[in-house]
Amino acid sequence: MFTIGIAPDSFKGSLTALEAAECIERGFRNVLSNISIRKVPMADGGEGTMRALVEATDGQIITKSVRGPLGWKVQAELGITGDGKTAVIEMAAASGLVLLRPNERNPLKTSTCGTGDLIKHGLERKVKKILIGIGGSATNDGGTGMAKSLGVRFLDKKGRQLKEGGGALGDLARIDMSGLDKRLKHVTVEVACDVDNPLAGPKGASCVYGPQKGATPTMVKQLDANLKLLARIIKRDLGIDIINVPGAGAAGGLGAGLMAFIGGSLRPGIDIVIDSVKLEKKFKGCDLVVTGEGRMDGQTVFGKTPAGVARTAKKLGIPVIALCGSTGDGVRAVHSIGISACFSALQESVKEADLAKRAPEMLTICAEEVGRLLALKLKSGVAGKKGLQLKKA
Repeated sequence: MFTIGIAPDSFKGSLTALEAAECIERGFRNVLSNISIRKVPMADGGEGTMRALVEATDGQIITKSVRGPLGWKVQAELGITGDGKTAVIEMAAASGLVLLRPNERNPLKTSTCGTGDLIKHGLERKVKKILIGIGGSATNDGGTGMAKSLGVRFLDKKGRQLKEGGGALGDLARIDMSGLDKRLKHVTVEVACDVDNPLAGPKGASCVYGPQKGATPTMVKQLDANLKLLARIIKRDLGIDIINVPGAGAAGGLGAGLMAFIGGSLRPGIDIVIDSVKLEKKFKGCDLVVTGEGRMDGQTVFGKTPAGVARTAKKLGIPVIALCGSTGDGVRAVHSIGISACFSALQESVKEADLAKRAPEMLTICAEEVGRLLALKLKSGVAGKKGLQLKKA
């Protein structure tokens, strides 16, 4: 029996990671006999991570009403892994830029309070671990909104609680941690973070990412000064020097807030996912690993899902190929990380609006053709010994 591990990322806008894995499996099974398939939906900590982890562990997705970036209620999903021990949260579901119209973007006012609401819902499930992906934020509040939701108080000189948003931090005088949710003492918090920006300064949250969230040059200066003040008071009141920690500036300073207020640790997203789905264990005994993503190019090698999958397979001495939606500049760089060959599923020019409809068929056909190639090229090798062959037409 020839065993194939299928571990793709989602194909953004067209297929979830599980749907992509199912298409690849279908294509292989259409043309190959005597094969065993192990599907492991994957992600790199960004969009789609929650769903990938839930699907890979046979968990469940729960929808909750939480506060959005500007305080109004939104419906946001969180995942619970199959063993019930881990809650998986994407901060963008509650505090993301996608939740706002362009004219609503204002990082002086937007808040991460809804992300804190999602964390509370996770705690109510009595989980032991919380995984948080922090890409796509609409916020620049240093994670203070999240912390407020969990019981932390941010006070001005008169002892009044600050309003929401990065603009209010200019009045911060003291941080009161006494009301922090006690359930957090019994939970490990891991944060999927793939940027190394410090909290403040020229490469910090406000200067680098503020403009895309609606900040004018004047607002950027104010927000940066406010995060510097927040860092000083965190150091004074909590004894944590956070300002220059790599990744502290992620998601408008939410990286810093998760570390300082609830003890979170920042790790590359793909590493968190690999550990969570026990990828190495699932790959053991495989003869081939197939990964993929919507667009594969020179950036793939920098911590994206196929790079992590290839690294894991390489440790086990398993060859890797990739099936993707399309390829771009520098795609040959993937050969340097252990991906032996890359195949594009795109058959012709397809309008973006039609991708979701066309993608399953195109990826399935691509997998069929790769399956034919496998049977042809590996006939005399291990595949031949294990009986891999084309099905009769």
